[in-house]
Amino acid sequence: SSGINAEWPLRPGETVRLMISMFDKDGNGTINFQEFGALWKYINDWQNTFRFYDRDNSGSIDQNELQTAIASFGFSLSAKFYNLIMLKFDRDGSRRVCFDDFIQCCVIIQTLSAAFQRKDTNRNGWIQINYEEFMELVFSTKI
Repeated sequence: SSGINAEWPLRPGETVRLMISMFDKDGNGTINFQEFGALWKYINDWQNTFRFYDRDNSGSIDQNELQTAIASFGFSLSAKFYNLIMLKFDRDGSRRVCFDDFIQCCVIIQTLSAAFQRKDTNRNGWIQINYEEFMELVFSTKI
């Protein structure tokens, strides 16, 4: 079965919560019609991206497809990191990532990278922070 549902492409859960929080501009835990319209466009954009990188049209992304997608977004990550991503987002042990987990993975990478870049004042890929600063960085990041 395809990992993409034509009507509502996301399974209920963490990804939906993450995306609603991204579009909930007033922070009340809900989205209005205008916010929903923006969210729907966002989901459709992700759906097109997912389909583009799902080279074998299986309805899920394997590690090579995921690595190609993430690298095309401008992130240079190690094979060890991609293995870690697969451990986190491969929910059923198939060595594949479904659509909503693909969105969640990409959004988390983008969000944490942006938080890191705010601290990387020299733009050299290195930051020096203590434990509490690290915890503040992670917990203040909207993911």
